[in-house]
Amino acid sequence: MNKDRVEGKIKDVAGRVERQAGEWTDDPAKQVKGAAKQVEGKVQNAMGKVEDAGKKADRSATAPARASDSDDPADESVRPRR
Repeated sequence: MNKDRVEGKIKDVAGRVERQAGEWTDDPAKQVKGAAKQVEGKVQNAMGKVEDAGKKADRSATAPARASDSDDPADESVRPRR
């Protein structure tokens, strides 16, 4: 989990609280401001998820290949017979 995901989630929750407070106090400006902050947080969280997925893909692409230790008959065509 990276910084964008954490900050995005915090903004999402803060926006939800602000929007709800605006509903309780019948303050449309606060509702709009809270909803905007909530959307901003969701977008930032999504960007963090994409970044995490990209890093994970990079790690798996650069991982060294492991030698096959299986007893699969298909592998025998590649191995010399003893």
